[in-house]
Amino acid sequence: MSKTNAKLYLVPTPLGEEGLHTIPPYVISIIHSLDVFIVERAKTARHFLKSIDFPTPFDDCLFFELNKRTEAAELPTFLHPAEQEGRSIGLLSEAGVPAVADPGSKVVRQAHARGIEVMPLVGPSSLLLAIMGAGLNGQAFAFKGYLNAKRPELALDLKRLEAQTNRHGETQLFIETPYRNLAVFETALQVLDGKTLFSIAMDLTLPTQYIRTFTIEQWKTQPVPELHKRPAVFLLGKLR
Repeated sequence: MSKTNAKLYLVPTPLGEEGLHTIPPYVISIIHSLDVFIVERAKTARHFLKSIDFPTPFDDCLFFELNKRTEAAELPTFLHPAEQEGRSIGLLSEAGVPAVADPGSKVVRQAHARGIEVMPLVGPSSLLLAIMGAGLNGQAFAFKGYLNAKRPELALDLKRLEAQTNRHGETQLFIETPYRNLAVFETALQVLDGKTLFSIAMDLTLPTQYIRTFTIEQWKTQPVPELHKRPAVFLLGKLR
C-alpha cells in the first residue's frame, strides 16, 4: 500500500448542456487545481472543462479513458501519477456523479487498495433526484441498471420488479438508452398491474425537466409524454 498525499477526487458533471449551475463553486475550484483525469471520453471531458474555464492547457494534462474497452490490467496504471508523482486525480463521469451506474467504481476500489484517499464531491445524481421527486418510498429502494432490451424479456423484468415492490414495498429504479424510452413506457402499460405506481423523471436539473408519478391505470388516460432521446430514470412503487 502506497503512502501519498495525493487524492482521487470523484468529480460530478452536469446532467446536460444547461446544467452547469448544479456544479458548486468549491468543486470547480478543486477541478481547476488538477491536471490528471480519468474519464469515459476525453473529448467530452475537455468540453466540460472548457465550460468551467479550466486554466491549464490540455497538452499539459493527462487523460486516461475508462470505458467498456479498458482492460482490467490498465486500471492500476491510471493511478500511477498519484502513487509515483503525488499528483491528485479527478475521476469524471459522462454525466452526473462518477462510480454510480458508471465504470468509475473499479478505479475507486483500486484507490482504496493502494491507500489513496477518495474524495467524493457534491453534484447532481439523477438517481437521487428521481427518488426525491417521485414521491415513492425513499426509505427502501434499489437501482437495477438497464433492463433487457427485447420486449418479451423486458416484460418479464418489469413483472419481476413489480413483484419485488409488492413483496417488500421497495421502490425499484432503472434506466434505459434514451432511444428505447418509449418501448419501456409502452411495455409497462401493457404488463404492469393498474394499481402499480410508475414514475418517469427526465432531463433532471434542466429547463425541460419532467417528473410525473401516476398509477398504471392513470397513465393510460394521460397524453403520452415526449420520451425520445431524453435521459430518463424510471421508477416502480406501491400504493401505501
